[in-house]
Amino acid sequence: MFKRLANKRKLTEQKKGSSLITHLKPNSVITEDFRTIRTNIEFSSIDEKIKTLLVTSSLPFEGKSTISSNLANVFSKNGKKILYVDADLRKPMLHRTFSIPNEKGLSTILASKFNSIRWNDIVVNGPEDNLYLLPTGPIPPNPAELLDSKQMSDLMDELKNHFDLIIYDTPPVIPVTDSQILADKVDGVVLVARYNYTKKQTIKLTKDKLDAVEAKILGYIFNAVPDDNQDDYGYTEYYEE
Repeated sequence: MFKRLANKRKLTEQKKGSSLITHLKPNSVITEDFRTIRTNIEFSSIDEKIKTLLVTSSLPFEGKSTISSNLANVFSKNGKKILYVDADLRKPMLHRTFSIPNEKGLSTILASKFNSIRWNDIVVNGPEDNLYLLPTGPIPPNPAELLDSKQMSDLMDELKNHFDLIIYDTPPVIPVTDSQILADKVDGVVLVARYNYTKKQTIKLTKDKLDAVEAKILGYIFNAVPDDNQDDYGYTEYYEE
């Protein structure tokens, strides 16, 4: 149904994308941390099954794309059919991380007339059997307007019928409104903060912005927490809301 990722070996050579450590080092301590985060997210909402998850941060360079891509990868190893969507139409990363083309993607679908381009024409298989990828496509001049469109809402609703979980990687909250636009359309939001980089007042401002659109914040992931026993990727901690 979907195009197969052409060359998995390229993932080990990728220099400019996020580090997919859960694929490259499946037995590492960091990968186990991501499995723990996966479990915490799964049990964070007992009454309602989480089918759509938004991952964002307060500011750039906090590691949201690294977190979201690795979360998508570990969720796919749990027997679920996962779609990882790069909804950062300003600074896309998915295509670099997974070494796939970005000529067509989310922006192409949203800008197409009369649904002439369908999502299943663009989605490709990831490195794991149950992982599927939807890149951004060309960077549009109006990212917020596209994400706030009826086409986007309709697409999000349709995708839920085909996947067990959809993870959206979105821009940082403070600089632009994109994440706020999508936050009230998903079942849960995970906020990434980088250790010794993001200030408490910045996180509070981000939470206020997400609360303003009635987003459901499931928890916080603190990225790159130092630990002498960890490798160079840093240590990741998760705290529930």
